Amino acid sequence: MPNDGPRGWEQQLREAAARVEEDLRHVVTYINDEVVPDIRKNSSQALRAAAAELQKLAQRMDDRRAAASESSAARPEGGPQGAKDTPKP
Repeated sequence: MPNDGPRGWEQQLREAAARVEEDLRHVVTYINDEVVPDIRKNSSQALRAAAAELQKLAQRMDDRRAAASESSAARPEGGPQGAKDTPKP
């Protein structure tokens, strides 16, 4: 190797680049085959969990609206609010 000169260095660089490219191909294959499907699976589970929480929130909102309309329907016309609007004799 002492007299390899520039040609020997270029050859070593080409071999190293080829090894790096091969390793990179393996990494890309691993990501596509192992990581991406797992992310897709987990993201769909996360969306389902979010949808379930949104469903609960919508139900609570509907329950509160129903309770509010029931309490306003149960209030008599001449109640506290009606007394303010009634003229004094």
